[in-house]
Amino acid sequence: MNGAECLLRTLLAHGVDTCFMNPGTSEMQFVAALDRVPGMRGVLCLFEGVCSGAADGYARMLRRPAATLLHLGPGLGNALTNFHNARKARSPVVSIVGQHTTGHLRCDAPLSADIEAFARPVSSYVRSLERAEDMGEAAAATIRAAYGPPGQIATLIVPADFSWSEAGQPGRPLGPARPRERAPGPAAECVREAARILRGPEPAGLLLGGGALLEPGIAAAGQLAAGTGVPVFATRFAARMACGGGRFAPQRLAYFPEPAEAMLAGLKHIILVESVPPVSFFGYPGRRSYLAPEDCAFHVLAPIEGNGTEALAALVAECGVESFRPPAPEMSRPTLPEGAGLTPDTIGLALASLLPEGAIVSDEMVSSGESVLRHLSSAASYDLLPITGGAIGQGLPLALGVALACPDRKVIALEADGSGMYTLQSLWTMARERLDVVTVILANRRYRILDIEMQRTGAGEMGRMANDMVDISRPDLDWVRLSEGMGVLATRAATADEFVAQFRAAVREKGPALIEAVV
Repeated sequence: MNGAECLLRTLLAHGVDTCFMNPGTSEMQFVAALDRVPGMRGVLCLFEGVCSGAADGYARMLRRPAATLLHLGPGLGNALTNFHNARKARSPVVSIVGQHTTGHLRCDAPLSADIEAFARPVSSYVRSLERAEDMGEAAAATIRAAYGPPGQIATLIVPADFSWSEAGQPGRPLGPARPRERAPGPAAECVREAARILRGPEPAGLLLGGGALLEPGIAAAGQLAAGTGVPVFATRFAARMACGGGRFAPQRLAYFPEPAEAMLAGLKHIILVESVPPVSFFGYPGRRSYLAPEDCAFHVLAPIEGNGTEALAALVAECGVESFRPPAPEMSRPTLPEGAGLTPDTIGLALASLLPEGAIVSDEMVSSGESVLRHLSSAASYDLLPITGGAIGQGLPLALGVALACPDRKVIALEADGSGMYTLQSLWTMARERLDVVTVILANRRYRILDIEMQRTGAGEMGRMANDMVDISRPDLDWVRLSEGMGVLATRAATADEFVAQFRAAVREKGPALIEAVV
């Protein structure tokens, strides 16, 4: 078989059965092989940043990789922003990048580029294929590298002539590859040390990240909170967090440093569970970067590549709190806002009341996020997927990948208007694939977060020219027309009553829909 077919069969043998792609000339052999090799779902995206963001969302939910297929160095370059976010999320992704034929590389053709240099800042594993007959082994090694632990982006660069050349047999799996199956369990001395700290006289806290923020880890942390009184915090930029449904709710660290510092004030010890010492999003004049008190000591219960859920369960046993039930917020859906203006707060109240059980929320609301999410503690059970690396343009592609991974769950994309424009092409793929995504665009016609950051950085008052750099009106973006031009039915809401009616209708239907919420 030729190299392209060998590559496809190797991916499938390792359980990689979805590929988000924006192919070009160098990748045509792979595209042609899709019709000869059953089982691979090829998903066309109209921008490479949609491919990388979708693969991130897919991996966050299934905890196994999808593949991306990109065209040469510039195609990979277009994908880097969301690969950056995927790297911060520790998402396993197999990134396949086409290369010029080996003979053509010496000619410095217009699309020639140092693909390895493009890949290294976001990839923990980079390999350029050197012989066609190595295709199966190289693809298998790349897939294993993607699994980690922790999950990571692994890049395989494939010259076009190796795709049409004879390549031998597909690479075989060497054993189980699921990240949680391979993640190291807790070290006994770390468990004993954490228990000693929790029994001691000095104030201590738990900081959860990674897989520890899924249901089993949160439940164990809740037992520790109930049995020892330890406050439990969640890293703000974890890839995924189980929320709502009356479950125990760790305190998610605030975005800005002052309230985050207040949350951690007085702690002498922080026990890290698949997390690292927390830092502020940016550095500001006259402020420390680290958020914990200067005299606070950090203790690792589970490293980021470890199994935090197992570590928390071991700590529960060591502390003897197995019989304690986690504290949980009362479950009472709020009253729907009536006759009110449309604000982030009224949107949050409406979502808390109407969010379907088991929904998945992709959050890229930026400045509106705090006001919306604080109401969702009383919502039905849902998974929250925040922006992990701070690079905007993640929310819509992430929702796309999530919907492909979990077709039986409703996906809600909460998206700011400015960041939504970065990867607007996601809507087209949602329409083509008939994905069950309700997108809510919070349209304030402004990069609102920069109004705040202008003051925080000491840059002074917003002048006329400066204001023009954060204002995205003149003309106003028309999200209804933009969405319908991509094939997604859309409505516009300017009052709370309109939003409630439109959101209720959207979640009752299958398939993509968009609501432009003018706030």
